[in-house]
Amino acid sequence: MKFSFRPTEGAFYELFTRAAQNLVKGTELLNELALPGVDVQSVSERLTEVEHDSDQITHDLYKKINSTFITPFDREDIYRLGSLLDDVMDHLEAVGDLLFLYGLTELPALPRELHEMVNVLDQQAKLTAEAMPRLRSMKNLEDYWIECNRLENEGDRINRQLLVRLFSGEYDALTVLKMKEVADELEAACDAFEHVANTVETIAVKES
Repeated sequence: MKFSFRPTEGAFYELFTRAAQNLVKGTELLNELALPGVDVQSVSERLTEVEHDSDQITHDLYKKINSTFITPFDREDIYRLGSLLDDVMDHLEAVGDLLFLYGLTELPALPRELHEMVNVLDQQAKLTAEAMPRLRSMKNLEDYWIECNRLENEGDRINRQLLVRLFSGEYDALTVLKMKEVADELEAACDAFEHVANTVETIAVKES
């Protein structure tokens, strides 16, 4: 039987879980943009509120790291995981902000691929939120990082299709530039979810 001197204190796990739950709130807000008659400014403002809450969670996590003598696992890994979860939220907020500021939702229709990318992000967010509480036991995590990586590959495929559509001549040059910036943030969010999953895998391997 393996014995560990590391504490099982739950504060770190709770902070990771709260941060991941905010990512679900973020992707659900982005999904609202597909609804008819949506108040885009309201969605953007609520995304900003969630992002500010995530910033506070990250700040609390860093304070906890600095005030805890023995952490549940390596301090560097705790810091990295918290930072990466915050990065995802930053990208999600940027998507909503750009769509609102550029007035892109006023187009007759956003590209289908954009909504497909948001759906991939929503799946990644829910997987991540389900996985974070399991860090406490370090069990049943492998399916999470495998599926999250698969979804990142799916996101890459959709992003390539989105770029093909943007440069097909369907949209004017200025709209293409604006949408390309949104597409870049969507891809960055998808990649950031994969980075979270890869970090969880690294932690699980170290602690096994």
